[in-house]
Amino acid sequence: MTDDQTELDEETRELITGPVSAEAERETRLTPTEAVAQMRIRVPVRANRTLRTVIERVNRDDQLKGWWHVANVNAVARMGINDHSGVHIQTVTNMALKLLRQRTKHGIEPGRVTDYGMARDDAEVVVVLTALTHCIGMAVHRKGHEDFSLFLAEPKLRELLEGIYEEPSLTVISSEVLQGIISHRSDGEPLTLEAGILRVADALDMEQGRSRIAFERGSVGIHSLSAAAIEEVEISDGDEKPIRISIRMNNSSGIYQVDGLLKAKLVGSGLEPYVEVIAHIDTEAEKRLVPLYRLEV
Repeated sequence: MTDDQTELDEETRELITGPVSAEAERETRLTPTEAVAQMRIRVPVRANRTLRTVIERVNRDDQLKGWWHVANVNAVARMGINDHSGVHIQTVTNMALKLLRQRTKHGIEPGRVTDYGMARDDAEVVVVLTALTHCIGMAVHRKGHEDFSLFLAEPKLRELLEGIYEEPSLTVISSEVLQGIISHRSDGEPLTLEAGILRVADALDMEQGRSRIAFERGSVGIHSLSAAAIEEVEISDGDEKPIRISIRMNNSSGIYQVDGLLKAKLVGSGLEPYVEVIAHIDTEAEKRLVPLYRLEV
């Protein structure tokens, strides 16, 4: 342990030592059969029967879960970077669905409605399936994983949606999911707000050291310290815009995560007119220095 690390409190040191959830790290030590058996996606489907059917099929699909497991082994066990397990998938899926519902709650119609005359329920299916498949390409390799996700996802989407949608609606839904997958890359250019939602939701998996910025495990630097600073992320109604993303942090180094990660994903997502980002510093000493931080995009 370095001299710098001895000055850190125990909780921060643990987050820096292992910047993935204990559950995700434990999953890498399970057999594939054991790992897949414990995976279950839970989302608030509400009255969306189509979404309920899709989630039921996903939870029975061992191939999809197998990709999540291999992606996590590659990320955590082999590369020592952030969690890509079912925990990440669950988090991003619920964040994305919440962002979409906040928009429609304020009368902002999804592209499925405005461009294709489809229903809001169909937009929820697109957003959820995009979140569920956006990083399955990590099962092949991190480099270019968005491209690998495309060719793995396309036949899987048709399988999951068989009998739910007929052509040409099946092709529309599948194509929109693929667009969301490729648009979440760092230089992605979302063509719909639904695709932009995945881009932002992926970045919001940042609580308790779960930053999407890769950093070396055990090192003390702005990446690791700022990741450890993020305590909680919440999506709610905004004051000036329809959606507020509130980020609670235990010290101001967490601003690096907001400015260096979330801003990069928010800019160009198409969500800029609808989202306000507020960061709260949770310690009295730092509240005097940075009482409230608003992200400007």
